[in-house]
Amino acid sequence: MYLAKVFIQLKPTVNDPQGQTIQGGLRQLGFESVESVRAGKYMEIRLDEPAETVASEKVREMCEKLLANPIIEDYQFELELLPTD
Repeated sequence: MYLAKVFIQLKPTVNDPQGQTIQGGLRQLGFESVESVRAGKYMEIRLDEPAETVASEKVREMCEKLLANPIIEDYQFELELLPTD
């Protein structure tokens, strides 16, 4: 059993209105040192796969087919082997 921790971010060249709104809110709260904010998505997915290479390929497929929009988003993920009960 593997736990995939998936991080999805807008590409650096894509405007991030959500990040800009968060930055504005933080500055209004007195956090003047905040230079910029980029918002993203984080997901945890458990996979029952026999090997890390298989789990990795499945997560990559999930990201490319559904979880991330490859035109405007980049993704990365980490796999963690979960202990068996």
